[in-house]
Amino acid sequence: MNHRAYLALAIPLTISTLTTPLLGAVDTAVVGQLPDPAYIGGVAVGALIFNTLYWVFGFLRVSTSAFAAQASGASDPTQSIFALSRPFLLAFIVGICFILLQWPIEYAALTLIAPESDVSKFAVEYFRIRIWGAPFTLMNYVILGWLMGMAKIKESLYLQVFMNVLNMILAVLFVHVFSFAVKGVAAATLIAELTAFVLGLLLIVKVSPFQWKLPSIQALIDTQSMKKMFHVNKDLFIRTISLLVVINMFTAKGASFGTEFLAANAVLFQIHYIMAYLFGGFANASSILVGKAIGSNDEKLYKKTLTLSRQWSVITAFIVACVYGLFQKQIIGIFTDLPSVIELSTKYGAWLIAYPFAACFGLVIYGVFTGATEIAPVRNSMIYAMIVYIIIQITITPIWHNHGLWFAFIVYTLGRSGFLVIYTPRLNKKLLQA
Repeated sequence: MNHRAYLALAIPLTISTLTTPLLGAVDTAVVGQLPDPAYIGGVAVGALIFNTLYWVFGFLRVSTSAFAAQASGASDPTQSIFALSRPFLLAFIVGICFILLQWPIEYAALTLIAPESDVSKFAVEYFRIRIWGAPFTLMNYVILGWLMGMAKIKESLYLQVFMNVLNMILAVLFVHVFSFAVKGVAAATLIAELTAFVLGLLLIVKVSPFQWKLPSIQALIDTQSMKKMFHVNKDLFIRTISLLVVINMFTAKGASFGTEFLAANAVLFQIHYIMAYLFGGFANASSILVGKAIGSNDEKLYKKTLTLSRQWSVITAFIVACVYGLFQKQIIGIFTDLPSVIELSTKYGAWLIAYPFAACFGLVIYGVFTGATEIAPVRNSMIYAMIVYIIIQITITPIWHNHGLWFAFIVYTLGRSGFLVIYTPRLNKKLLQA
């Protein structure tokens, strides 16, 4: 394993991973050209609700990728099938529950965030359309995670790019041709997610290196195997809850400053998502390589992957910060042409120059831990960072207003990295002595 081989895996994964935040970014950019900032605010609140729902179960992709990579490294077709089928069943059940509970979910979310009335109206329109895609969105997580874990990088890239290109085309068509506004961007995303699900199933059948045979129900719910899956997913679930506490507190506090601040922070948060997912591609590469190293008991591959992960996290941070710093106004202009929102986004956007350096180690080394299915340190680092964020937001935001909010978020991000780095020597000791 060298730099070229690592990048050959990481770059396609980065492109593939980057398409995920583009769903929300496209929605924000399309409605950002409409004449009222309430459109952006409504989509921001609606997207936040779905980010909350889906991110809570984001472990479906992460754990599927890790278990599939370990099965691939061990050349075990049976475990590869289980790595897909077990979380797939869970994703379907959870998605159906979201649909059945959509009314209390909507009420609880809007009560918690408490946006202004016009923003709330558009958020409801967005939510009531996209919620019908919940089972397919979650099953798409599993499909994508399995393709990545099996190192079917080209196919995962095709799937993600197809979904997002379709979403972009439909969003522009529904909003700027048919004038469906917020309902249009929600419908575009729903159709794209449904179509991607069908394509994903076809890709799995096509690229599998073995013949598919559906496992029996008894084998599928094998107590010991399910226990291991739920143990890993439990820690990832707690990790995600900690992340969502921070994001929801951030959004709710920004909303309390007014619609224009909510819109500006929504634009900046979309840019932040794109930055984070850039690192996510390298994290996915590290996760796959570590999973294979453990599956094949290859100590040399593990050590080299850890070294490359550290090096490329720093290099990526410099590149991302420089690109954003040089083209900040042009990047913000992609999302909105409202002068008041552009002014506020530019005023507070300087915080995003610091973000890549604060985030790099936490986001990339995270992939090493997930690939090893050692999730407790990830969980703990997120809990500690969340506590730091809460303390800073409560104490600093009343003084520094929106600057205080972004300061709290950057310190939280730095904490995610710092706490996880502290756990790395313990992980090395555990794996290398095993």
